[in-house]
Amino acid sequence: MAWDQEAVLQFSEAICEGLSDDDDGLKRDILTHAGNRWSLGVVHLLGTRGPLRHAEIGRLLQGVTQRMLTRTLRQLERDGLIARHDFQEKRPRVVYSITDLGKELLIQMLPLWHWIIGSADRFRAARARYNE
Repeated sequence: MAWDQEAVLQFSEAICEGLSDDDDGLKRDILTHAGNRWSLGVVHLLGTRGPLRHAEIGRLLQGVTQRMLTRTLRQLERDGLIARHDFQEKRPRVVYSITDLGKELLIQMLPLWHWIIGSADRFRAARARYNE
């Protein structure tokens, strides 16, 4: 892929300068979702499987604890990436679904995932060189 690295770096700098210091915490929070296994797992599940209940998400995300899943769901809901719908029934029923913002996150992550998968051999080689 041919791209002008200098132009991309200048574009990146302009974007960073355009954000206020107040946005710094917000940027970190959102980047945390993008790099967090549980956050991405939840967003991916809801984006590909549709609305799910807490227990269903927990079963599908192998290794996540109930505490971590609850925390992750709350953070994703706070940031508008997922929505929580409480049906207000006697037997509690709550369903989580992806929002348009969450779908955008998934779409924006695709090029990064593609790059990571395509560069896996280079990462392995770099690690091997480092460990020598």
